[in-house]
Amino acid sequence: MSERISLTIEGGVADVRLTRADKMNALDDAMFEALIETGERLSKDKSVRAVVISGEGRAFCAGLDMGNFGKMAAPKSDDKKDESIIGRLEKRTHGIANRPQHAVWVWRELPIPVIAAVHGVAYGGGFQLMLGADMRYVAPDTKLSIMEIKWGLVPDMAGTQIMRHLVREDIVRELTYTGRIFTGEEAGRYGFATRVTANPLEEALATAREIAGKSPSAIRASKRLLNAAVVVEPVEGLIMESVEQDKLIGSPNQIEAVMSNLEKRAANYAD
Repeated sequence: MSERISLTIEGGVADVRLTRADKMNALDDAMFEALIETGERLSKDKSVRAVVISGEGRAFCAGLDMGNFGKMAAPKSDDKKDESIIGRLEKRTHGIANRPQHAVWVWRELPIPVIAAVHGVAYGGGFQLMLGADMRYVAPDTKLSIMEIKWGLVPDMAGTQIMRHLVREDIVRELTYTGRIFTGEEAGRYGFATRVTANPLEEALATAREIAGKSPSAIRASKRLLNAAVVVEPVEGLIMESVEQDKLIGSPNQIEAVMSNLEKRAANYAD
């Protein structure tokens, strides 16, 4: 795929791996670009039914590349037109997001489920990248941190918008204000980790294969509903449920789901 990410697709499951192992998969400009490019490519591939994202080597992702912090310490110039990750972040370059935010949000917007398999460390931007997945399988000894405060910054890669739906507000605030490093075990107790497991990648791939065996029409409809559920009012959400269900009932994939169960055979769904 690129020098930063490898992508293999088998049986409807996309295996996405950050491959900058020598730098603990830290986020540099090339990694941001690779994350966005990969996410956007997968959003257009209807043969893909689930995604697993992980990191090679000792870590999932150690956060922003250290080289960027020196650049941040340089005085700003009002006439400097820098649109990089350390430039004018207010500009919306990808829909509702800027470029660094989109590197996380693209996985949220993907029409299919995404599972993050997390080990080693997930700090700062790496922690927020993990949050962009639908589910997070985390090794118990993983070290995690909302680390931006260490550098005099705030979490700004969509983290504040996602964390508030996962974890108690006071816990989010404590971790954000202190930058405290916590473990995968704690992440499970807080609600950041969907599953705490010694083999996050193996179990994430197994879950992805299970999802890939379900009706892709129903899975995509479910993700649309669940993405919307955290932002719409109940009156709109209930209508959305009915609209999605009306489209599914009697459709080829829904009929195939019924028949394959009645006939006790593997389903053969259309993309």
